[in-house]
Amino acid sequence: MNYLEFEEPIKTLREQLVQAKEIESKNDLDMTTTIVELEEKIAEVTKEIYGKLTAWQRVLVSRHPDRPYTLDYMEALTDGEFMELHGDRNVKDDKAMVGGLGEIDGQPVMLIGQQKGINTKMRQYRNFGMANPEGYRKALRLMKLAEKFNIPVVTLIDTPGAYPGLEAEERGQGEAIARNLIEMVQLRVPIICVIIGEGASGGALGIGIGDKVLMLENTWYSVISPESCSSILWKSWDHKVKAAEALKLTGEDMLTNQLIDGIIPEPLGGAHNNREEMYATLKGEINVHLKKLMPMDSDKRIDIRIRKFSNMGVVTAS
Repeated sequence: MNYLEFEEPIKTLREQLVQAKEIESKNDLDMTTTIVELEEKIAEVTKEIYGKLTAWQRVLVSRHPDRPYTLDYMEALTDGEFMELHGDRNVKDDKAMVGGLGEIDGQPVMLIGQQKGINTKMRQYRNFGMANPEGYRKALRLMKLAEKFNIPVVTLIDTPGAYPGLEAEERGQGEAIARNLIEMVQLRVPIICVIIGEGASGGALGIGIGDKVLMLENTWYSVISPESCSSILWKSWDHKVKAAEALKLTGEDMLTNQLIDGIIPEPLGGAHNNREEMYATLKGEINVHLKKLMPMDSDKRIDIRIRKFSNMGVVTAS
């Protein structure tokens, strides 16, 4: 398991726990009391550390290499019956954007999201979760397909941003994202958007217009990453911690500013600490919202969706 810098006390205790279990198995000694005490101490220290995370530390947790990625969630939510669909029918199949059909507790759903990759080779293959225009056009094609068959859409957002390369701009990156915004706000089926990791800039917003926009507890959602914000304002990354605080990018900040609809709790120690619990929690949240959204009249649902996003950023002076 990988550990972040602020998780060092947890790492030390877990190493002691492993040693205690090894001593017990190799020397036929009863270490039950020690093991129980260490397990309790690990839970106590983890609760203390994760109970007071700073904005920057939440950014680090959202990028934890052991966190579940989009395809992990898709397979888990559909009990392994996820059927991936490929291509934008125009340029190519963007590997950074994945999507397909599955069932969540018997309800057919169209799942769409960014996939980062689990190691260096796969990250390069997935372009680090940064989609090109064809990725957003593939996502839109799948949404329109879902609309045709009255299937709700669930998007899983985890991206450092849309790919900023010259070739992406040449193929219409801005237009592709803008098209998704206008199409998603008018889509006649329910849309649930969940930030499962990083939610950066237009890259996240391109699949982030929904009836319900939710964030996992240790994720972030902002127009820009703390590093990029720091490099623009201070000409270096040295002020990224300060930038993270100023951007108000945590779930609590976003909920306070009425930019999201809810925060989904993570297992103690983050989603990577207990994947099965995280999958079950997310599935439960999706089911709750789908049961409320599916019976609604499509025109009413679209009207509420439009008004929700239209009201963001509106200030009224008394």
